[in-house]
Amino acid sequence: MRSMKRTDVGAGTRAEVWREGLGVAIATSAYGISFGALAVASGLDVWQTCVLSLLMFTGGSQFAFIGVLGSGGVGALPSAVASAALLGVRNVAYGMRMSPIIGHGFWRRTAAAQVTIDESTAVAISQESPALGRLGFWITGVGILIGWNLTTLAGALLGDVLGDPKAWGLDAAAAAAFLALLWPRLKQRQAIAVGVAAAVVAAMLTPVLMPGLPVLVAAVVAIVVGWFNWLGRTQARSTEGASL
Repeated sequence: MRSMKRTDVGAGTRAEVWREGLGVAIATSAYGISFGALAVASGLDVWQTCVLSLLMFTGGSQFAFIGVLGSGGVGALPSAVASAALLGVRNVAYGMRMSPIIGHGFWRRTAAAQVTIDESTAVAISQESPALGRLGFWITGVGILIGWNLTTLAGALLGDVLGDPKAWGLDAAAAAAFLALLWPRLKQRQAIAVGVAAAVVAAMLTPVLMPGLPVLVAAVVAIVVGWFNWLGRTQARSTEGASL
């Protein structure tokens, strides 16, 4: 009876990871339509849009690239590449965090590098064990890779029909998706402080720095605030006092 109970719990947990990973993949893939439409509106054709989405495959960098390209044309191409690269730096940190979860093996790590993104990392590190984290990582990453490229193609094909993507609010879809991913993690005062501090810094620096830099500076601020954990320590003391 005990062994059967453990098996049921394990199966239930794996099923929950599947639901979570597929849910994030579907939700994230949906705003690939906005990228496809915005990319075509920025001057790329359908094939260029699809190739960019397949090879770059990191939403923030892709939106930064077409944002700069759309505002400055071909002459802004170096700035667009630099902005996308700056935003892509965060994936290096994700790779370091995910390395022990992914495990060893050249081909496994090579495949994992392509799908190490915000969402797959977030789902992986939220699991209770490395095995479940690995499962969540692959489900989410591969699911988004497939879904994102399909919706990118759909958005690029519909771009001319939709007209100006901003009129439909598609330019805000990426930010809304990131907020939806972040919101469930804001359950403690320290997490809220990290998010608020990073958002304020990014908003203040956006008008004065080139695209990409405000996000990196905000990430440094978030690391500093999170590292010292001032509000987390206060909350821990309050909890200890209440228990006594």
